[in-house]
Amino acid sequence: MNLPRFYPIFDSADWLERALPLGVKFVQLRIKDRSPDALRLDIRVGLAMARAHGAALVVNDHWQMAIEEGAEWLHLGQEDLDAADLPAIRRAGIKLGLSTHDHAELDRALALAPEYVALGPVYPTILKQMKWHQQGLERVSEWKRLVGDTPLVAIGGMSVERAAGAFAAGADIVSAVTDITLNPNPEARMREWLGVCA
Repeated sequence: MNLPRFYPIFDSADWLERALPLGVKFVQLRIKDRSPDALRLDIRVGLAMARAHGAALVVNDHWQMAIEEGAEWLHLGQEDLDAADLPAIRRAGIKLGLSTHDHAELDRALALAPEYVALGPVYPTILKQMKWHQQGLERVSEWKRLVGDTPLVAIGGMSVERAAGAFAAGADIVSAVTDITLNPNPEARMREWLGVCA
């Protein structure tokens, strides 16, 4: 599966209004701590915007809503996997991306034949507290050997400047969050990302 090499992650559909017109084609909506109604609206609006721009929107975690709203993509963390109804997700025809941090999680993920596997954090990340320390580029190379043809996403502390190293180490896709959202000019930063990921 040939997926776009740039994969930004945002916490609201408002960001999609800024990213999609620039040519972002693969984007994740990761929303925490919102009411179910607000969450559903963001997913519904986000899916409509993505389709209008010929882009793929990945819904993080909320698998029931993803099914109900007709999403094409879903991303699950390892904790999310415990609660998710995987047969229902697959019956709905939803493509799946999975987070991994160690060999046991990678084995579990590969057994589910996902459309991509994410490894993180490659570098220290300020986004969330994690029990895993930085994985480093050597782990990216190791993971790519293990996942084979399955697309590998490098995530965690990624920046435009670090993207080339992640690709050289074997990542197929690089995911960014705060490098965009905390940038004083997010649109310009996304254009830089699209350039290095072209």
